[in-house]
Amino acid sequence: MSQIDWEQQRAFLAVLETGSLSGAARRLNLAQPTVRTRIEALEGALGTPLFTRSPGGLHPTERGRALYEHARAMQLASDAFVRTASAGPDEVAGTVRVTASEVIAVEVLPRIFADLARQHPRLAIELSPSNRNEDVLRREADVAVRMVPPRQEALVARRIGAVPLGVHAHPDYLAERPAPISTADLSSHRIIGPERDSPILRAVQAAGFPIQLGDLSFRSDSDHAQLAAIRAGLGIGICQVPIGARDGLVRLLPDFRFDLETWVVCHEDLRGLARVRTVFDALVTGLKAYLN
Repeated sequence: MSQIDWEQQRAFLAVLETGSLSGAARRLNLAQPTVRTRIEALEGALGTPLFTRSPGGLHPTERGRALYEHARAMQLASDAFVRTASAGPDEVAGTVRVTASEVIAVEVLPRIFADLARQHPRLAIELSPSNRNEDVLRREADVAVRMVPPRQEALVARRIGAVPLGVHAHPDYLAERPAPISTADLSSHRIIGPERDSPILRAVQAAGFPIQLGDLSFRSDSDHAQLAAIRAGLGIGICQVPIGARDGLVRLLPDFRFDLETWVVCHEDLRGLARVRTVFDALVTGLKAYLN
């Protein structure tokens, strides 16, 4: 087997995740011919094609799919290496990667990070808004805000409390029609919700919000898009009670409540790094203040 270098594997991963040479080139900030050359060199070294070409883009072969997790693990390790090397262990400086759900990441964390930036100007934050639980053990993130209790033994976790969800609407929407008094009244309203069935939808239904996908007038699997639709007066939807109160939304059907248990989590090996410990503690303090 010929020599394989990391830059070839980075190009492979970028093409696989973006589906095209042009997308990979943009991600890697390279010229498209350079990406093609690296893919061809990797395929030559391995002695097998990794992609098939079609009008819709590049699709991984069976061998390409089998190599994805290995390339992804190397990318995570490389990113973690760079973050770890970004400052000394006792400095509140360098880079810390944080992941949180869409709504928490966009609506709550920036204010916490603004306070951190004033106190620690040499600290850099990478924020990943994602409803997928990024793996702290694999170093996809240094610190995570999770809505499920962590189960891995190698994690340090602090429970923040329960974020309450409630049914809300914008005053402009309610100015055009009477507010619902009970869930039976929802049939005459525009309802905001997800595109697809999901565990959270079923949990919300079980908690007393008996809406089916076919009843929804605005659908999006993005929680933040749903929140934006509520704010715009498109209809009635579910959002976090503290955000609704902050934004002047009207809370409806007060008997309905669904709580999201919230935790701040990091790997036990990182808790000794000053920058990770500082971010972890700031998130705990800031999120507790958000709930109170």
